Amino acid sequence: MDPVESRRRPFLSGIILAAGSSTRMGRPKQLLRLENRPLLQHVVDAAVASRLDEIILVLGHRAEEIHAAIACPARVRVVVNTAYTDGQSTSLRAGFGAASPGAQAAAVLLGDQPRVTAQLIDLVATAFAKSAACVARPVYAGVGGRPVPGHPVFLARRVWPEMNKLRGDQGARALLLAHPEWLCEVSVEGEAPPDVDTWEDYRSSAGYGAPPATEAQSGNHRGGT
Repeated sequence: MDPVESRRRPFLSGIILAAGSSTRMGRPKQLLRLENRPLLQHVVDAAVASRLDEIILVLGHRAEEIHAAIACPARVRVVVNTAYTDGQSTSLRAGFGAASPGAQAAAVLLGDQPRVTAQLIDLVATAFAKSAACVARPVYAGVGGRPVPGHPVFLARRVWPEMNKLRGDQGARALLLAHPEWLCEVSVEGEAPPDVDTWEDYRSSAGYGAPPATEAQSGNHRGGT
């Protein structure tokens, strides 16, 4: 990267939420094999291949076992959320708390979305950097053209205190319902990368072909979600 460009662009943290207990699957879905790698490794690898400056991997349930199975390059730091049973908001707080002091924003990624790509992360990162908005996320065309929001969700540091007030399984979506003016939505062609929450999701994901993200319309401010 050009040294001038490196100085100009914001320092971006990535926070991968992977602390859950996978109760619906009966075993840690983070470790399910997908294309000869643990499912979670796909998310870590996509984050490492992106323009994110650091990656914070938030673990919780069976953290030692999962950490031992995941290859973590130097840019990846593991944080253990011992309060993971109290909901996703606790992992968000753990991630924000572990971010470097110089981080200007954080990209929240889900550890059970193995088809998220580095191209998608960079697409949203670029739109976020160009926008005056304090939140950016990809959005896809769903059934009947209804917009379907996705991840990663980029959150400027100035909104982290509001995020830290969330409790239980609340995430950024709850906050954006109250503050739609904060949002920059990046329209992306194709289907949203799916979550893996059930065995059916896992089997579907194993055959899911995700083409590189292409931008249909970026930096588009919209109210609502």
